[in-house]
Amino acid sequence: MEAIWISTGLVALAEIGDKTQLLAIVLAARFRRPVPIVLGILVATLANHALAAGFGYLIAQWLTGQAFQIGVGIAFLAMAAWALVPDKADDGAAKMGAGGVFLTTLIAFFIVEIGDKTQIATSLLAARFNDVLFVTIGTTLGMMLANVPAVLFGEAITRVVPLNLVRLIAAAIFLGLGLWILVAAL
Repeated sequence: MEAIWISTGLVALAEIGDKTQLLAIVLAARFRRPVPIVLGILVATLANHALAAGFGYLIAQWLTGQAFQIGVGIAFLAMAAWALVPDKADDGAAKMGAGGVFLTTLIAFFIVEIGDKTQIATSLLAARFNDVLFVTIGTTLGMMLANVPAVLFGEAITRVVPLNLVRLIAAAIFLGLGLWILVAAL
């Protein structure tokens, strides 16, 4: 259960102000149909994060020992620095062709998440907890906690939430995890 809760909290915080959350706002403003947008985000996230968690789990099976744990710890420290960098909306992703709001959202979110910090964090969390299912559940739940309000409340959220503060909190959590793993490895 620890893998679910840590994964949920970490991704929910890291997603605030992320390009996928900005994409959710753009899609909500463009289509004004929240249910297919939310379902598209859910399916895309489950697929993307299951692949990322599976990759992290496999890597953890092949690479073990102190050197690997130090590498994972350093990667979390890098994630802390990356969490401080603001993302910008990718307008091209929101302008994808016809095929329905659900399909447009699914494709856009799946593509935008490739190589994103939450996908990399999902791989690292799966490597850390050695659990694909619980990490995928947690990171998907975190993604939904951050993006469903973005879909439902749109731009009003960006005027209320101080994104710099949220980025700092997310960075502090990544930093704490990285240091925790490094201390445990040494």
